[in-house]
Amino acid sequence: MNKRAKHILRRPFEWLGIALALAIIAFLPRRAMLAVADFASAIMYAFDAKGRKHAIVNLKIIKPSLFNGRGEGIPRAAKSIVRRSYRNMARAVAHAFWTMRSAKRRVAEAGEMSARGKAFLAAHHPAITVSAHLGCWEILSQLAFLEGHVMMSVAKDIGSERMTKLLMRARKSIGQEIVRADGAFRPLMKGLKEGKSLGLLVDQPVRPEDGGMWVRFFGRPYPVSVAPAFFAAKGKAAIGVAWSRPLRDGRYRCEVLAEIAPGEARDIWQTTQRILEILERVIARHPSCWVLNYNAFRKHIKPAELEKLCANESKARNAQGGRQRADFGDGSR
Repeated sequence: MNKRAKHILRRPFEWLGIALALAIIAFLPRRAMLAVADFASAIMYAFDAKGRKHAIVNLKIIKPSLFNGRGEGIPRAAKSIVRRSYRNMARAVAHAFWTMRSAKRRVAEAGEMSARGKAFLAAHHPAITVSAHLGCWEILSQLAFLEGHVMMSVAKDIGSERMTKLLMRARKSIGQEIVRADGAFRPLMKGLKEGKSLGLLVDQPVRPEDGGMWVRFFGRPYPVSVAPAFFAAKGKAAIGVAWSRPLRDGRYRCEVLAEIAPGEARDIWQTTQRILEILERVIARHPSCWVLNYNAFRKHIKPAELEKLCANESKARNAQGGRQRADFGDGSR
C-alpha cells in the first residue's frame, strides 16, 4: 500500500481523535484528562507497529547499553521506556486540547517555571526559547506567556487544511501567536523586532537544501534548523535552551538548561551544535520523555565523513553571514 493510500485510510481516525479531543478532553478535570491520554497511548502502542520499530531503533542509538549482550531480543526495560514515551506524547497532545478552555488557569495548574527560567525570562525581552519534543513541549511557550512574554511559535501543516486550523486553534488558546512553517521567516523576524519572543523546536531533521545544517546528534550526522542561532544573532535576543520535566503528579516544571548570548550566536554552526548537545544530554537521561516513535535518524553517513562534513558546513555557513537562510519546516511545534 502506498503512502497516499495510507493517509486516506488514516484520515477518518485522525478526525475521530480530534473530534473526541474537542468534545471531551477540553471539558475534563486534569486528572481525568491524563487518564484518557494514558488510555489512548496504550491503544497507540498496541497498534503502531511501525512506530514501535522506529522507537527501538532510536533507543539503540540513544542508550545502546540497554541492548549490550542481550542477543536479538528486545529487553523488558527498553519496552517499558517505549511505552512511557507513547504515554508522554499522548499527554502532551491532550494538554494542547485541554488548555483550550480557561487556558491561563489550566496552564498554571499543569506546570511551573523554574527559578532559573523565571530569571532568564525576566532578564530578556524578547527571548528565544529552544527545546525539543521532550516532556510537554506545548507548555514551555505557555508558561513563558504567563511570565509576561508575547510568544510566537511555528507549526507545520498536519493533514487537511481544516485539521491544521483546529490544531493551531488549540495552540493559540492562551494567546500565543502561531505562524505556519511555510513563509515563517518574515513574520517571526518582524515579531522579534517588535519585542515578541520566539518558541522553537529543533530536534527534527531539516534537509540542508531546505536550510538545515549538519551537526552531531548522538554521534551521528544530523541536519537541523539553524533558526534559533540565526534569529538570536540577527534579532539580538538571548537563547534559553529549555525543557519541561514531567513531575510525579502529572504536572511539569520548565527548566532553562543553558543561556546563549546574541554575540555567541553569531557562530551559527557552533551555536546549533551546542543546542543539540544540551538537548542530547537530557534525552539520554530521560529517553521516555522524548518522542521515540519518530523516524529521526533517517540520514546515514559514514562516521569517517562526519568531521569533514561538519567542518565544511561551519566554514560555509559562517562565511555567508547575513545571507544565512533559516528553515522552519520540521523545526515546528
